[in-house]
Amino acid sequence: MTDLFTPYTLRGTTLRNRIVVSPMCQYMAVDGVVNDWHHAHYAALARGGSGLVVVEATAVSPEGRITPGCLGLWNDAQAEAFRPLVRAMRDAGAVPGIQIAHAGRKASANRPWEGDDSIAADDPHGWETIAPSALAFGAGLPKVPRAMTVADITRVRQDFVAAAKRARDVGFGWLMLHFAHGYLGQSFLSPHSNQRDDSYGGSLENRARFLVETLLEVRAIWPEDRPLSARLGMIEFDGQDEQTLQDAITVARIFRESGLDFLDVSIGFSTPAAKIPWGPSFMAPVARRVRQESGLPVATSWYLGNAQTIDGLIRTEQIDLAMIGRPLLENPHWPYAAARALGREDAPWVLPAPYAHWLSRYRSL
Repeated sequence: MTDLFTPYTLRGTTLRNRIVVSPMCQYMAVDGVVNDWHHAHYAALARGGSGLVVVEATAVSPEGRITPGCLGLWNDAQAEAFRPLVRAMRDAGAVPGIQIAHAGRKASANRPWEGDDSIAADDPHGWETIAPSALAFGAGLPKVPRAMTVADITRVRQDFVAAAKRARDVGFGWLMLHFAHGYLGQSFLSPHSNQRDDSYGGSLENRARFLVETLLEVRAIWPEDRPLSARLGMIEFDGQDEQTLQDAITVARIFRESGLDFLDVSIGFSTPAAKIPWGPSFMAPVARRVRQESGLPVATSWYLGNAQTIDGLIRTEQIDLAMIGRPLLENPHWPYAAARALGREDAPWVLPAPYAHWLSRYRSL
């Protein structure tokens, strides 16, 4: 029976287990370039035993950053800086993945611990934001974006392709398109943020057009033996959940037909008025339905941390992979703790040999 520690193969890529380091923004880059912080952070997570490590949301253009501290992949210097990091993750036994993104109307924000709000208009560290329509997100992000022209849409789509090529060429083995959390892709899909009256607005087909076009163009240049995934906001918790979920599942089916291999089931975050029912594994039922109705293998995250619960979700085929976030920040060796909690006698060997040897030898003491 498949469980949390069963290897997972997709296209030509095999993960050593079903544990995935969810992309978690660190906001520590300078000019989008990885530095010592990222090297230590991601190498430790890879050594901790996870099967796949997905690097945080990495902007496809300067305007696509959430904050000035976000990583980027819009130039070759940024790409080259990733090479040793990719090698370190692979050498530690994890498949190196990356999430490429454009923040849309949520861009030009202060780092969370510095306000988590729009950078002031007179602050030179900020920049113009763009979105499908000139509608601010609201709450702490009141900046009104400029409505994108068709030329803007074409340019950003090409930015995604260029970033994907750089990710490919430096050796990332798994690519994730960020189409969730109220960022640009989600903003096209959601009626909360898209009020266009051209071919990119109105009907579901039109609202999904930017996402599908981007996926198709990225798939065309992404290697056949490497998985292409997306994180999509399937539900908003805004009182229209059944319709939103049905629409998102329809889009997921189109994604599958367009070459997507895997879907990370997440939340839309398109309106600050959403009433999200936070709680342990609360997205699991949504993920199960998406898996059943879209035909795509899925993962989800959000308050996953109990090893027995996650193992049960995988054993009952509700999810295929588990996206783990904060538990891995608290303990990069969470996979070892999970193996022990599940009674795995081979638990130490989730870790690198220099750790596993000593933990195995003196485990009874």
